[in-house]
Formats: sequence, C-alpha cells, structure tokens
Amino acid sequence: MAATDPSSVADPKTVIGTVWRMESARIIAGLTRLVRDVGRAEELAQDAVVIALEQWPRDGVPDNPGAWLMATAKHRAIDDLRRRQRYEEKLRELDVVEAEWDEPDLDDHIGDDLLRLIFMSCHPALSTESRVALTLRLFGGLTTDETARALLVPEPTVAQRIVRAKKSLAGVRFELPSPPEMADRLASVLEVVYLIFNEGYSATAGDDWMRPTLCEEALRLGRLLAGLAPAEPEVHGLVALMEIQASRTRARTGPDGAPILLPDQDRRLWDRLLIRRGLAALAEAERLAAADTSLRAAPEVPWVLGPYALQAAIAACHARATTADETDWGRIAALYRVLGTVSPSPVVELNRAVAVGRAEGPAAGLAVVNAIRSERSLSGYALLPAVRADLLASLGRVDEARAEFEAAARLTRNERERSIFLARAAQLAGVGG
Repeated sequence: MAATDPSSVADPKTVIGTVWRMESARIIAGLTRLVRDVGRAEELAQDAVVIALEQWPRDGVPDNPGAWLMATAKHRAIDDLRRRQRYEEKLRELDVVEAEWDEPDLDDHIGDDLLRLIFMSCHPALSTESRVALTLRLFGGLTTDETARALLVPEPTVAQRIVRAKKSLAGVRFELPSPPEMADRLASVLEVVYLIFNEGYSATAGDDWMRPTLCEEALRLGRLLAGLAPAEPEVHGLVALMEIQASRTRARTGPDGAPILLPDQDRRLWDRLLIRRGLAALAEAERLAAADTSLRAAPEVPWVLGPYALQAAIAACHARATTADETDWGRIAALYRVLGTVSPSPVVELNRAVAVGRAEGPAAGLAVVNAIRSERSLSGYALLPAVRADLLASLGRVDEARAEFEAAARLTRNERERSIFLARAAQLAGVGG
C-alpha cells in the first residue's frame, strides 16, 4: 500500500490517534466476526496501532490509514487462527479433543458488522450498565476515563464493567439475534446508539467541539434499526432526534472550529433535508405510539411517547422556529416535564431548568437547578455550574455567575467547551469591575 513521504504530512502519531477514533469501531467489529472474541479483537486492533507507531514515522503514512490498520490487524488475527488450528490438530492426534475448528469465512459479509457487534455487546448475559460501558468504549473510541465521564460514574466502576463484559462475551456467537431476542435487546441497543451520537455531537474530551464521524455512524445505525424494527415507535423516535440534531452541524462551529451556541447559530445553515427526515420520523413514532394500546395506562388515557421521541419533539420545537426568539419555550418546558416522568434523570431536570428559565424567567429556572445541586451523579458534570451561571447572570448576580463559569471550566475535559466558559467568566469580570 502506497505511503506518503513522512516529511510532508502531519505528525504520524497525531494521524494514528485521529484514525483510531474514526475507524476503531469498524476494525474491532470486523475482527470480532473473525476471532469470535471481542476482547481479543480489541487487542489485535491495538497491536496494529503499535505496529503503525513503529512503521509510519519511518515509512510514511499510508494513503488509506484505516484500511492499513484493518489489514494489519486481520493478518495478525489469521496468524492466531492458524496457530490455533495447528494446536488443535496436535491435540486431536493425542485424542485430547474431538471437535474441529472451522476457520471463519473471511468473505462472509452478511448483515452489518457494526450493528452485529452492538447486538452482541447488548447480550442478556451482561448487565445494562456493562452493555452501555463496553459499547460506548468500543464505538466511541473513548478511554475508560472518558467513558466514565460520559456515563457520570467513577472510572474504576467503568473499568470493572468493561473487563467483566469482555470475559462474559468470550465465545458468544457473532450474529444478529432472532426476532424475539432482538426485541429484548432493543432498548439497550437504542441507548448505545444514542450515546454514540451524543459523543459525536458534544465530545466528552479533546480539542474538538464535535466528532461528526460518530454522528454519521450513529445515524447510519439508527436507519438500519428502523428497517429491522419498523413497528417500534422508539426506533423512529431516536432516528428523528438524531436527524434533527445533526441538521445543525454546519452551524455549530465557526471557520476556526470555535463553538457557536444554539441562540447564535445562523439557521440558514441548518440542513433542511435532515430536518424534514427527522420530522417525518417523529410523525411515524407518534403514529405507532398512538396505535399501540400497551402505551396507555388505561383505555381512556392518551398515548405517551417514549424518551427518544419526546426528545425528538423537543428538538422539533427548535427546528420549526425560524429565529431563536420564536422558540416555543413553554412547550419545551412542558415536554421536559413529561420526559422527567417517563425517564427520570438529573440531566433531564437540568435541561428543564434551561427551558423554565426561558419560559418563566431566570428565578424559576434557578429554583429547578438548585433542587438538583446535591445529586451525586452531577458532581463532576460541567453543565450544572454552567447552567446555574447563565441563570445567575440573567438575574444580575454577576460575582456568583462568574464563579460558576470558572467552576464549569475546571470540570470540563473538552478544550472548546472550556474556552466558552472562560470567555463568559471574563465578560462577567468586566461587568463586575
């Protein structure tokens, strides 16, 4: 495979880090199909990275770095399989084993490797927490620390979940489950796809505000799921949410990559096609939910949307407003109130605080925030002090607001987000002076 002159490109180590974040999930998925062990697949993928670190600075970066990593890892995997075959042949000669080892068909591309890996990682043998931790780690390319921050749990807890999950999945068949099994795993799969999209939409750590390739991959997987489970309202709800959120991608950063927050975005840059697709998916989720009597507490009770469709309905409020001032914050606050009932979460309450602050005034929003300040899961969550700071600033409590923005800057691991918080704090320092 051709390579680029080492002196003519960016630092190979930087390139390797970027390619790993973009391609690791696809590489691990392909290797898992080959070696039937997700833990071993991850090790082989990382071995390929080590080889790249040795060769690329010397030989140059290949023209297709992702394909190079995949080919290198696959060669190591095939060597492993052949060694295992030879080992078992020797054992058979000694009558130690009877079953034959079948080398996987390398041309078997039936289905989608990434989607199969998600369903495999959401196996019933794993707890929900372990499923989410493992798949976010594999698909997001996150470190254990970044995964812990994304899930709002301690790092050692996440590390233990990932190790246990890999051990539990050793030997599990790499295939899509049967329709009944698929229905049982669907909620976990949707949660994983949602987390992948969120990590792409607002990166937990690093220098970039967004990781668009993760958003695109999550959207692709969501659309595949809609084809596999077309009668599930929440599948369409999640697709609707991702389509509408992704429509803002071009407007969310400036030419230099600096973040542009929602009120300041040029809505002419929003992708109208994605918005139309999202609204259509939301309408389908609403239609399916209305037809499903199991979603009613009693025959006379109106149908209720699930958490993803409710979030999509909130996103639709923004998408339908041609300007920030036209946003229906009252409806958004009401939808968050329903979401907090359907899927209670301190993060949902924090988002509701923002909507209440816009609809009813900053004092009302601040009251909602203050009610959840003691939540342990939010102790390291940068957006808690950031939201409180914004509301305090609106009330003219400048010194308190500045201190909260500074606290948010200390908590975040994303450099772009930190720059926003520090800039807001600096602005308030000027006001306070």
